[in-house]
Amino acid sequence: MSPSLIILVAVGVAVVWLVLVYNGLIRLRNRVQEAWSDIDVQLKRRHDLIPNLVNSVKGYLKHERELLEKITEYRSQAISAQQAGDTAKLAQTEGLLGNLLGNLRVAVEAYPDLKANTTVTQLMDELSDTENKIMAARRFYNSQVRDFNTRIEVFPNNLVANSLKFTKYEFFEVEDKAERENVQVQL
Repeated sequence: MSPSLIILVAVGVAVVWLVLVYNGLIRLRNRVQEAWSDIDVQLKRRHDLIPNLVNSVKGYLKHERELLEKITEYRSQAISAQQAGDTAKLAQTEGLLGNLLGNLRVAVEAYPDLKANTTVTQLMDELSDTENKIMAARRFYNSQVRDFNTRIEVFPNNLVANSLKFTKYEFFEVEDKAERENVQVQL
């Protein structure tokens, strides 16, 4: 083989490799963005359910007024963080909001009339379903982030990723230490 043909083949292989690495990074980045969109949809659903639930239980839970106010406050903070694209703040606020919604569930259980209210029961079921979907979407998002971050950090992909300014994504993590603890059940 002539030296010029060897150089041409080497350049061709390098170009094909660059294209494959670049396309793989784009594919993974799009999956991360799609996974985030799934979380976004579920959080919006949760945020839409909260005012209906709070209004439905407000009359019954006069003693739980502070809890309802905090739920409303954290919902507003979560929406602001979501609109600002602040993943860390959103994750932190959503963790706190999830804890408060759990407290609301316990408070509703203490009122037999409220438990018997079909509107409240339906809203609580919807909220529970949404919470499960958020957890699943969060797990999927984090797995996509892990794959993307790994891909841009391994050699030789990191050479391409760094030169094309690909940056790591943050995981959607539980920030509140209380949410990580086991639930204490007393009978």
